[in-house]
Amino acid sequence: MSEFEFFKMSASGNDFILIDNRDGKVNKKYKKVADFVAKICRRRHSVGADGVILIERSTKADFRWKFFNADGTEAEMCGNGGRCAARFAFIKGITEKEMAFETIAGIIRAAVDEARVKLQLTTPFDIKLDYPIKLEENEIFLSSVNTGVPHAILLSDDIDHVPVEELGRVIRYHKAFGEKGTNVDFVKIVDRENILIRTYERGVEGETYACGTGAVAAGVILTKKELIESPVNIVTRGGETLKVYIENEVYLEGNARIIYTGLLNDEALL
Repeated sequence: MSEFEFFKMSASGNDFILIDNRDGKVNKKYKKVADFVAKICRRRHSVGADGVILIERSTKADFRWKFFNADGTEAEMCGNGGRCAARFAFIKGITEKEMAFETIAGIIRAAVDEARVKLQLTTPFDIKLDYPIKLEENEIFLSSVNTGVPHAILLSDDIDHVPVEELGRVIRYHKAFGEKGTNVDFVKIVDRENILIRTYERGVEGETYACGTGAVAAGVILTKKELIESPVNIVTRGGETLKVYIENEVYLEGNARIIYTGLLNDEALL
């Protein structure tokens, strides 16, 4: 029987399993890391989480992360996961309070203040405003941006009753977004400093309580459309408020909480 330590952490209702993998123990023990991730992310049967974060060594920054969605696919970036990774690295003595870490999307910078983490994201790109895509029975207009991962943004007057699962799934796999698809965010503007958001998350394949890169994507698009002002408070479905700064650089600020620590047993993969 073999066991190794993990942290269960949550940011805005997104929960993650974090493992210090600087010695490569996960890769040594589990040849197919994607299968390992998918099994431990099963709720009720294992630890359960929206994703897994492996902290590894880097020659370019304080550390490198590998981020996996619950289905085992590797993603470029995750704002909520990034805040958890930053606080985890500080707690474990891997970094100081201010740090930089390597991701597929580029170098991410972060600052930890107790449970609060401010994350500087990569520069948004592929910004497209108000264009149509054809669905089976009609045509809808949306905007899109890549904030480390791709997001489609739709405005909604009735955020509580918008069909996030059904419409989100259709847009997520739409041919307009290529083979990898997109995340989908439904947004309601409360006023120029506050918005509400719901997200259909790629990889999770359903609605999540929050998505950090989605919050930033909504902030970027609505700022471009001159509908809001920076900084903007973004209330997630989980009830937490994220703060997004859209200036010369883009920042995401919110809490990253430790839920528990434990030792992962082989039986978690059965």
